[in-house]
Amino acid sequence: MSWRSERIWIEFIRGSRKISNFCWAFILFLGSLGFLLVGTSSYLGADLISLFPSQQIIFFPQGIVMSFYGIAGLFISSYLWCTILWNVGSGYDRFDRKEGIVCIFRWGFPGKNRRIFLRFLMKDIQSIRIEVKEGIYARRVLYMELRSQGAIPLTRTDKNLTPREIEQKAAELAYFLRVPIEVF
Repeated sequence: MSWRSERIWIEFIRGSRKISNFCWAFILFLGSLGFLLVGTSSYLGADLISLFPSQQIIFFPQGIVMSFYGIAGLFISSYLWCTILWNVGSGYDRFDRKEGIVCIFRWGFPGKNRRIFLRFLMKDIQSIRIEVKEGIYARRVLYMELRSQGAIPLTRTDKNLTPREIEQKAAELAYFLRVPIEVF
């Protein structure tokens, strides 16, 4: 989602609150809870889950391993739920031709660097760069190349745009910023 006028371009960046992340966190939570319950039922000798009679799973080594996988899965699931709750990675890119300033803002993890805010002068922008890597894991990323600081990614690495979409986005942004496009 973006908003554009003649002098200002604001692009809102979607963070970790995506349907796929909700699904993965929920599936991982349920699966790890199931593993933990099966491991616990083998230790107690009681059927906590009716599908798996406790007599069929011996506590050592199967029950211990299932309990370990359940606990590890709950930790990973809680990490995913926290990134969703904090909406890590969300923010905006703001290009202001009127003031000649580029602002990049992202939300990070709680703590000292929770708010990530970068500010540059438009005159320091050297070019818009498209990096394309084709193959099994195709990757297309749009960068803003700065004279003294290097390259700053403008698209998420997990957001795989089609070649046409990335070219169109790069062309529109380069035209707006009045800088050239580089392809790598």
